[in-house]
Parts: sequence; C-alpha cells; structure tokens
Amino acid sequence: MTERVALYPGSFDPLTNGHLDILSRARRLADRVVVAILENDEKTPLFSVAERIGMIREIVGDDPSTPVRSFSGLLVDFAKDVGATLIVRGLRAVSDYEYELQMALMNRRLTPSIETVFLMAKEEYSYVSSRLVKEVAKLGGDLSGLVPESVRQRLVTKL
Repeated sequence: MTERVALYPGSFDPLTNGHLDILSRARRLADRVVVAILENDEKTPLFSVAERIGMIREIVGDDPSTPVRSFSGLLVDFAKDVGATLIVRGLRAVSDYEYELQMALMNRRLTPSIETVFLMAKEEYSYVSSRLVKEVAKLGGDLSGLVPESVRQRLVTKL
C-alpha cells in the first residue's frame, strides 16, 4: 500500500492554535503531512522562515510523519517534489473560500493528480488569523487560547 502524503502550506507567521487544529485533523487523512512554509519575497513577515520552522518543530517535534519544510515557487511543484497527492487548506469564512477556490482550481489545472481538501476551522478558531494575532500582540492583548505558549513568548520578545 502506498503512503498517502498531504501538504499543509501557509505562511504560519505566526503559528496559531487554528493552524494546529487543521494540522491535527489533516494527520487523520494522510500517513504523512508536510507542513510547507511559503518563502514569499513580496511579504514582510514578522518571523523569518527559519524562526517559523523552529516554532512549528518546537510544537510537532521531530515526528517523521510531520516534516516541516520551506518552499518557493509553485505549490503543486513542491507537492510533486515531496510526493503529496493532497493539499490541505483551512477555511474560516466565506471570504476564505472564494480565494481558496481560485487557488484550488488553478492548482488542479496545473496538476490534475493533486487534490485540494478544505477543512473547516473549529468554531473557536473561526476568527483567528496570524494577522489578528500579531495585531493583538502589538497592542499588548491577551493571546490565551490563540497561540501555543512558546509562540506567545516569541511574539512578546519580538514585539
């Protein structure tokens, strides 16, 4: 039987509990879930790619079923490189769906053998985004329940 590999891409700047929820549920769909951090020169992230890889590895450990990698270029090319047949994306609201649908359809056009799977965010994370978490952190707000404690500490130190 062939190993089922999924790819969970994102910026993860920073990693939130919503991301971790989607990751844990994706693990039930595949034997291996590669967490893929996009290197995007057009954005100015708060944390470097190396810092984001470190944050995620701190949480998931060195589990070979959940490797953490960075990539640039086309997502479907990276998916092929790691042997993924599934792309996992989390959805919080209708606005996410519109964007994600466009991306999924383009990815399907480019590589029809790779499927995109949408997982709905749990209700308690449906409003959580990395952007909002950074804003709350900058303004000194309470991040309890939004990010893991190690991520909260890094946010406080960074800001």
